[in-house]
Amino acid sequence: MRLLGRAVGQDQPLFLIAGPCVLESEALALTVAAQLRALADRLGLLVVFKGSFDKANRTSSASYRGPGIDEGLAILAKVRCETGLPVLTDIHEPRQAAAVAEVADILQTPAFLARQTDLIAAAARSGRPVNIKKAQFMAPTDMAPVLGKAREAAREAGLDENRFLLCERGTSFGYNRLVNDMTGLAVMAETGAPIVFDATHSVQSPGGLGTSSGGDRRFVPLLARAAVAAGVAGLFLETHPDPDKALSDGPNSWPLHRLDAVVTQLVTLDRAVKESFAVEPAMRR
Repeated sequence: MRLLGRAVGQDQPLFLIAGPCVLESEALALTVAAQLRALADRLGLLVVFKGSFDKANRTSSASYRGPGIDEGLAILAKVRCETGLPVLTDIHEPRQAAAVAEVADILQTPAFLARQTDLIAAAARSGRPVNIKKAQFMAPTDMAPVLGKAREAAREAGLDENRFLLCERGTSFGYNRLVNDMTGLAVMAETGAPIVFDATHSVQSPGGLGTSSGGDRRFVPLLARAAVAAGVAGLFLETHPDPDKALSDGPNSWPLHRLDAVVTQLVTLDRAVKESFAVEPAMRR
């Protein structure tokens, strides 16, 4: 698959989707994006800036949701213009797809909404690549029909049906806990889609703080290394200059000042794994 002019896949160099969970302000978005731009240039890495204009699935109605679609898209457009980075954001309703596609280079469908057929189809018909997140309650095999819906909608619209990424972000294990089965990455790769691993949401404890989700960011590098060793196409990492003060997903966000070291290590590991042909056959698609 070609993503933003580059070949991506389990047999291609790693790419990165990174940024704050929610768009808090233009200044914060540009601060994060500037560091991501420097990282991309230094490593020759495809980096996509991500930030949500609305977090429609917050645990509490009192939690910050974001600036809304108009202001959020304006911030993303500014990031794209000033840094040259491609941008990604979520859509929560089918009617948002067309407007978001005018600004965002990649659309994303939230994990909780992976079974929403109309949303998946609208994202597919936007003409943009789509990062489809696997729901916490779904098995890896359940993503084949979801991908099928996206490809069918693209075909019906006369669009390229090979524009879709599948993203693993952990699976529910009892209450307020997620676990990762790395064999699921190979199972999802059997669809032929590039596989992305979300290392930050994978350490989340959904609803774990009562009125918000908790998490343990200590384990982000460990899980990211495991996924890269398994041969994923890309990584998803939420990062923030001060995670403890982030307005959403702070407990599982990675500190911005520590991002460079982690990503450098992961790129080195990715190169070693893929150059040695150590990736399992199911992942080399």
